[in-house]
Amino acid sequence: MKGSVIYGPRDVRFEELDFPKIIKPTDAVINISATCVCGSDLWPFRGINPITQPTPMGHEYCGIVEEVGSAVTRVKRGQFVIGSFFASDNTCPTCRIGYQSSCQHRELMGGAQAPFLRVPHADGTLVATPEVPPDDMVPSLLTLSDVMGTGWFAAEAAHVQPGKTIVVVGDGAVGLLGVLSAKQMGAERIIAMSRHASRQKLAREFGATDIVTQRGDEGVARIKEMTNGLGADSVLECVGTQESMMQAIHSTRPGGYIGYVGVPHGVELNGQELFFAHVHLHGGPAPVRRYLPDLIGLVLKGKINPGKVFDLTLPLDQVAEGYRAMDERRAIKTLLRP
Repeated sequence: MKGSVIYGPRDVRFEELDFPKIIKPTDAVINISATCVCGSDLWPFRGINPITQPTPMGHEYCGIVEEVGSAVTRVKRGQFVIGSFFASDNTCPTCRIGYQSSCQHRELMGGAQAPFLRVPHADGTLVATPEVPPDDMVPSLLTLSDVMGTGWFAAEAAHVQPGKTIVVVGDGAVGLLGVLSAKQMGAERIIAMSRHASRQKLAREFGATDIVTQRGDEGVARIKEMTNGLGADSVLECVGTQESMMQAIHSTRPGGYIGYVGVPHGVELNGQELFFAHVHLHGGPAPVRRYLPDLIGLVLKGKINPGKVFDLTLPLDQVAEGYRAMDERRAIKTLLRP
């Protein structure tokens, strides 16, 4: 089979890969229905994360179970399943308290931008839908593998509650789905920070009540102005840069909450500044597996349509163009169909 492989900065190729097979009795192999390019894939694409050897890409996936190992009991051949970007056993002490992305036996997924994928810890990682969903629901179900679950975790970590004022820093897929999550959690005012018209429009569709175009200190000043000098109750940090993190901290009221899910690059926090900010700070790689059952239910009932973040759909063999479109901000998120 052929799949996506990155060789270096802006060098993504579609080339021959070994067909995945069962290695451990706890594995499954799935036939990919849809995959996509993640914003975090752009870090190596831009050369910010160094590539030391050709690496198969992709960690967001859903599809039909093709084969299962002898120890797999919870998923079966023919089921439509969704899994997290971290494989987890879902039984260790860390998993049992809901942090499957820090599972004691976790494995970072890769190679999902391909027609087939081996999934370790299949029983703990994969969640099946009641039946094979209609094709038009597949994009929304795919988002649950990462970006929707990550946006939901950002909102939960930021303690979003009904009636509160929320700020979302970042207008990529995760930030936009953070807006959707905050709306589902009952936030009264949702301020999306965005400079791009297409993303502002989608943020509004997902529930944003206000748009702020300023960044950095100017962005913070605008948030303070909009909140009578106080700051927001909850801030979702969905970028991962020094500027975005400081913008999030300075936009939060004393006693407020920040949920940070942007993969940090060059972020350093000043202990004394953080000490006097009086904010709650919680985040990390989202425990997507914790949320999968509930989010699947919301999608299947038509309560949410997170698949709207895909504004470009390409055949898998055009994966390199999918990366370029996102890198150049011609697309919010690229859906790939094998």
